[in-house]
Amino acid sequence: MTATPERIVDIAIGFMGAKQLDAASRIGIFTALADGPKNVAELAAATQHAERQVRTLADAMNSLGLLDRENGSYSLQADAAKYLSGAGEIDLTPFIAFLGDISYRQWLGYGRTVDSDEAGTLDLDEAGWGEFMNGVMTYNALHAEQFGRAFDFSGFRSALDFGGLAAGFSIEAMRQNPELTTRFVYAPGFTDGIAAAAREAGVADRIVLEEGPTESTAPGGDHDLLLLTHVLHRFDEAQNRAILAAARDAAADGATLMLLDFFLDRDEVQRPIDALHAGEYFNIDGTVVYPIEQVEGWLAETGWTVDRLVALPGSPRVLVATAS
Repeated sequence: MTATPERIVDIAIGFMGAKQLDAASRIGIFTALADGPKNVAELAAATQHAERQVRTLADAMNSLGLLDRENGSYSLQADAAKYLSGAGEIDLTPFIAFLGDISYRQWLGYGRTVDSDEAGTLDLDEAGWGEFMNGVMTYNALHAEQFGRAFDFSGFRSALDFGGLAAGFSIEAMRQNPELTTRFVYAPGFTDGIAAAAREAGVADRIVLEEGPTESTAPGGDHDLLLLTHVLHRFDEAQNRAILAAARDAAADGATLMLLDFFLDRDEVQRPIDALHAGEYFNIDGTVVYPIEQVEGWLAETGWTVDRLVALPGSPRVLVATAS
């Protein structure tokens, strides 16, 4: 195979496409196309921006595969229509805004993080934290949607959702299975909105809500499904061993554990989104994306047998284990 510079250049200029996606989303190009194709002049009028800038952004989004271009008019590709136009159940615009406004600024200091091996910190005002949470929870909603599509929950009856951040994962499971009940055991401060989300989904009569510090709480019980979603990267090694041991103590023999998180794998080619988030998480606030073999070691030590690793599109992976 002949070496060319194309791949290197594509990676090096990748931030340009990300910033153009942020701008295209912010000024409303995708929402303007929700009702059908438009040419540059029509897009400029709809977004109230200069034709030159709109043309640049529309062509960039066409080059990245998010827009079709035919006879001078632009239209939405299926993924842009579903996740960026506002017409689908999940609109990723708040997540894109978080990446462009908060994450991008934080990445400007990534060299210091690499050279010092010191965790990054966020310095945000009240509005900034609101944008941060809106973006993160939007991305979480995408993860929950993909999680619900990837698994069959029909065989379960009693779930423990332990130490998570949002109700969406368990709600997706309960939507599939009208016989499934879920006990949420979340840290204080992370239970806001769980009951409201359950009411909105029509499953409020099938949940129990409890509070306790994730790293030190022993929920107990005899559950056949245990969900730890976005938990491991937030805690250190000793805390994660304690959390997994507590989850095993709350599980019936043969129960299924689903760990949703990003992982550094040992495959010949690393899954890109996980390695990128390893940089993002530590650079943002010092949280850690762990190597998969390390997590598997904790599972073996705490009474779990690993079954498989399931990748969710545009989202983390799910490490599935059985209580042994």
